[in-house]
Amino acid sequence: MASQDSGAGLVTVVPGAPFDLSAIDPDADGGLDKGAAKLALAAQRDRIRTLQERLYAERSRSLLVVFQAIDTGGKDGTIRAVFEGVNPQGCEVTSFKVPSQAERDHDFLWRYHARTPARGIVGVFNRSHYEDVLAVRVKNLVPEAVWRPRYGLINDFERMLTEEGTTILKFFLHISKAEQKERLEARIAEPKKHWKFDPADLVERQAWDVYQEAFTEALGRCSTPHAPWHVVPANRKWFRNLVVARTIAETIEAMDPRFPKAASGIAGMTVPD
Repeated sequence: MASQDSGAGLVTVVPGAPFDLSAIDPDADGGLDKGAAKLALAAQRDRIRTLQERLYAERSRSLLVVFQAIDTGGKDGTIRAVFEGVNPQGCEVTSFKVPSQAERDHDFLWRYHARTPARGIVGVFNRSHYEDVLAVRVKNLVPEAVWRPRYGLINDFERMLTEEGTTILKFFLHISKAEQKERLEARIAEPKKHWKFDPADLVERQAWDVYQEAFTEALGRCSTPHAPWHVVPANRKWFRNLVVARTIAETIEAMDPRFPKAASGIAGMTVPD
């Protein structure tokens, strides 16, 4: 089960309820057109910049934005589009690749916890701790007896972060198999996109159905009251960007960060020559 927010254009996974990812249309566009969506995106980016300044100045809470998607799902493009112009001092983007030896020598959450945002910071995870119940599961990197208990550990981890003052926003960028094919073909056809293409992507594509099963279970089991999952229809990039930006802006606005009180007497001060 999932709840559709027709105003925001995304689907929020209801905590504890049955969930079916295949029932969500990745082509949904909220009835908008591309031109209107781009104008609206610019306004949402302005909101994010203004609100982020207050969050950074207040320096008492943080925001963690998590992006997950299948290959070509649009994580990089969404981050570029949504956070354009944001003060880099108050925003940190982390892309998680294959773990290093040092990371493998620790518990699976160690490398993620180390990159969670400090107070006042908006942290962005391009892939995340969910890889340890997604790619690890699909590729059989560890036995099921190892990865299956991680759903509960992830929920505990996120609960601890929220109790310590971090608001968590989790976005799954949902594309169709046909859309992935088009995006992979574009990477092959355009020389300037060759750097994005890895022949291994074609092997990964063969596991499409297995990935969908893994995504469905992870979203269903790890959508909680303190950190729900939001599924964003992502075949249309312009709609995806607007939905994500608006949700981030609304989330920071609800946090209601405030500028700290100024030192007394500033209004009457003069600057010497």
